[in-house]
Formats: sequence, C-alpha cells, structure tokens
Amino acid sequence: MADVKKKPVVSAGLPEIPDEIKLAPIYKRINWKRIFFILLGLGLFFWFYFMPSLPDAVDPTGKHFPISQQGKAALGLFLMAGIWWVFEVAPIGVTSIAIGLFQALFWIRPAKEAFRDFMDPSVMFIFGSLLIGFAFTKSGLTRRLAYKMLAIIGENTKTILLGSMILVAALAHFMAHTAAAATVFPILMAIYSLYGEGDRPTKFGKALFIGMAYAAGAGSIATMLGSARAPAGVGMFKEFTGKDITFFDLSIYLIPLSWVMVFVIWFILIIFFKPEKPRIEGLKKKAEGLYKQLGPITGKEIFVILCVIGVVIAMTLQSFVPAMKSLDRSAIILVAGLLFFMTNLLTVKELEEVPWNIIFLFSGAMSIGFCLWQVGTAQWLAVNWLTMFKESHWLVFVMSIATFVLIMTNFIMNVAAIAISLPVALVIAKYLGVTPEVVFYAALVTAGMPFILLIGAAPNAMAYESKQFTTREFFGAGIPASIVLLIVLAIAIVTIWPIMGMPILVK
Repeated sequence: MADVKKKPVVSAGLPEIPDEIKLAPIYKRINWKRIFFILLGLGLFFWFYFMPSLPDAVDPTGKHFPISQQGKAALGLFLMAGIWWVFEVAPIGVTSIAIGLFQALFWIRPAKEAFRDFMDPSVMFIFGSLLIGFAFTKSGLTRRLAYKMLAIIGENTKTILLGSMILVAALAHFMAHTAAAATVFPILMAIYSLYGEGDRPTKFGKALFIGMAYAAGAGSIATMLGSARAPAGVGMFKEFTGKDITFFDLSIYLIPLSWVMVFVIWFILIIFFKPEKPRIEGLKKKAEGLYKQLGPITGKEIFVILCVIGVVIAMTLQSFVPAMKSLDRSAIILVAGLLFFMTNLLTVKELEEVPWNIIFLFSGAMSIGFCLWQVGTAQWLAVNWLTMFKESHWLVFVMSIATFVLIMTNFIMNVAAIAISLPVALVIAKYLGVTPEVVFYAALVTAGMPFILLIGAAPNAMAYESKQFTTREFFGAGIPASIVLLIVLAIAIVTIWPIMGMPILVK
C-alpha cells in the first residue's frame, strides 16, 4: 500500500503557522537586554526612594543643604530616566511620560506641577520651531537652499558635512539654536535624499545630522541671541557680582571657541562616521539642474522668509528694547506658526505630522529639570560636587565647574544648570583667588554644548528625528566630543583668554 502523505491541518480560514515559528523557543523572542535596563532603571529609582536619608551638603561657609525624601526620589528618577533614554527601553517620548507619572505616583511633586511642565513655554518654542521647518519644506524653500548650497560646495561628502555645520552654526549666532536647527534640518533631509541610499541609515547620514545638532550648540554660545542661557546667565552674574557683561564682551571671548569647536566636531565626526562615499559623482551638476527647475522664487517662499526674518528681528530687539523683554520667545515664534496656518501654507496634514515623540522627549526633560530644581536635589548635587574641589588648584576648580555644568546640561535646562552651579562656584572662587569672569564664561561654554544625551537640547532631539542614528550612537560620539570640549576650554583659559585681556586670577 502506497504511503499516504499527511496534509497539514489548517484551521478554518487561517494560514498554517511556519515550522520555524512553531519550534522557536520563546526565550529567543524576548529582548533580555531591554528587560535588564528597564529593571536597572527601576532598581535605581527604588533604591534611592527607600534608602535612609543622605548626608547634608555643606558649602565652604558652613551652610547646610539637606536633601528631602522628595529630593532622594527625584535623584533616583533622574538616573532611571537617563538609563531608559540612553538604551531606548521604550520610545523616548514614553519615557518622558513616565517621568511625570512617577512624580505623581510617588508624591515627588503634585501631578498638576509635574505635568504642567510638559507645556512649558520652552516646549512650545520647540513646537513653533518645528512649524517653521514644515513651512520651509512646504513652500519649496528647503529644496532651493539645499540645491544652491550643494552647487556652491561641490561633491566631496566631507566638504558637504562641513558646509552644513558652518551653515547651522552661523545661523545660531543670530537666532535661537533651536530655530537654527529647525531651519537647517529640512535642508539636510533634502541633501541626504541625493546621497542615493534612500532612507537607510548610513555613516554619512549619522555625521550629517549629529553634526547639525553639535554645530547648533557650538554656534549658539557665540552671542546672546543663540539661546536664553546667555542673557539669563549675564543677569545672574550681575546680581551676584555687581558687574555687567555686554553683548560684545561675550561675543569677543566666545566666538573663537565657538568656531574652533565647529571644526573640531567636524574632524571627530569624519573619524567616527567616515562617509561610505568620498564623493557623490555628478551631484554638483545635478544640484544646479534641480535649482534651475525650481524657477524664480515664489510668493510662498518670500512669505516664509519674511516671517522668519520678523521672528529673528523681534528676538534680537528683545536684547535692546526694554518694553519687549517681557515677551516670551515662544509667543513670538508661534505668531509665525499661526500665520502659516491662517494663510493655508500649512494645513491639518502638517499638524498631524508633527513628531510628538520629540515634543514629549523635551517635555519630560523640562519636567525632570524643574523637579530637581524645586525639591532641592540640584542644589544638593552642586554643593557636594564643587566643595570636593575647594582645596584644588584654581584651574582644576574652574574645570570642575565646567564639567559639572556639562553633565547637568545633558539632563536639565542649561539655564538651570548655570543657575544651580554659579552661586556656589562664585563663593568658592573667592577662596582660590579666581575671578568671577573666568568662572562665568567657562560655565557658559559647556552649558551650550550638551553632546551626550538627546534631552540636552532641542537640536539633539530634532536630529534624532532623521532616524539616521540611535541614542547609543549619539552617546558614543558625544563622549569624545565632550572630552575635547573640556580640553579646548582648558587651553582657552590658560592661553587664549588671558591674551585677549580676560582677568583670570585676582591680583
């Protein structure tokens, strides 16, 4: 009797399950690495939450800074969020929601306060910046700028990378670095589309967008227009010392460091992410042809340009016109966004395409930053850190301030990082014979360049939206970039700034 081959039993109307799926052990389908980092973050949170009280921080004058139960919990939440963000155990926006949730569930702060920070004016400023980016793309201005830039720069991929970084750094001299990144981001997306790899992540793509984020930070330290940190820091400095720092004083000392860092970052990126292609053959000719196809500039493009110029002028006037200082930057930039929708340049389609994952990321960063500040954890950390160096050589002390601000600015608002460290630093500086100017400028430099975590600055989060790199790749490139930043700063303190006339030691 011939063998009868048994037919596989198929459930009614359902396809047969492939053997490899039926036989695959369930443990192979579990992401154990992800589970480990989820539990590590939770473990650190609960460890700090339930641990006995921590010792007070004591400044050089003998003043005690105790840390409360809420402060300990905030420290644990701070570490948990950092681990979850770096290792992407969940969408980065979801981790941000967890920050607000944990504050409310464990009575660190009332829910009303924890979640109010999710709509902080700084978050709305980022939203407005993204709308400007959408307007550039929708009007066609993005492609026009991208093609023109490529026609000038040429076909060498390293030169294209440098040119894009110079562009965003220059813009960050005259507008908020968030707005500069939002302006350049769609241009870089248009440039990358000509690389010939589709949406697939490449080393060139990683360097292009990480370079955008880093250059935005480097460019923003050069003037008081690049971010809120400089005018806020100058105000604090005057309050603590009675001395004023002018718009031009700040630029004279910081422009050299700003541009040195742009070129240093470019060099680091081409080492870490050397482009797969040395040249994009025919790119210049193609860019010239595409630019010609666009024809003369359109009314929509002119309208977007005028709106952006208006925003930049309004923000610039805030530094010189007292009546405008009370206006929030988010309100100014949202006027442009409102005009885009009122004129139908943007529609509900663009509103639905807003990367809310990035918005939530920055919302969570604001929430944990304000939490650390309000419950006293940030001040406790600053006093403990800086008093470790009160007996050190003056240069070690100044660099310790810069390092502390650099670490904190990767987690919380750079303005807050300066605010919690500057008062303590200026007290200790007197004992070491260090001038307040060098302490202030050193802190301002590192506050503007959070290269390690995406939550450190809005341009970092915008760059992540390109989907060209992971948080770990950003973290990996940020460590050497931050080390080099500290080395460049130390050289400036010892050589460049004294030559330029900055007082370093009290005579």
